[in-house]
Amino acid sequence: MTIARKGLILAVFQCLLAMSIYGKLLYDRASCSRVWVKTARWDPNLPLRGRYLSLRLTPEPNSGWYQQTNGARVAFFVPGHVLSFEKSLAGREAPELWAEVTIPRKGPPRPIRLAIKKARRMELLDVR
Repeated sequence: MTIARKGLILAVFQCLLAMSIYGKLLYDRASCSRVWVKTARWDPNLPLRGRYLSLRLTPEPNSGWYQQTNGARVAFFVPGHVLSFEKSLAGREAPELWAEVTIPRKGPPRPIRLAIKKARRMELLDVR
């Protein structure tokens, strides 16, 4: 077997592996519960590269998903440039930041999108 053929087999295997993870996450998003949960900022010590918002989920005590989300820590990855809403999250007058999360059967919640709650209305954030 030539080196080129071995490389091609390895590349196909890696693509299949990545697509299987993508498929699992897509299936979980379609079949598992999706809920909005209030978040609190959290300062992690993670050796990850790139920009992300570190969030601790703080659900209402009487919510049906309290056990799965209470105190869970999630990382929401954002683009390299500073986003407009990030400046408003600092300080005492910061608006409430909410995250829509998927609650899988096993494992931690997975964040999908963010919103700011203003006057009892959720304003979705454009995180691109």
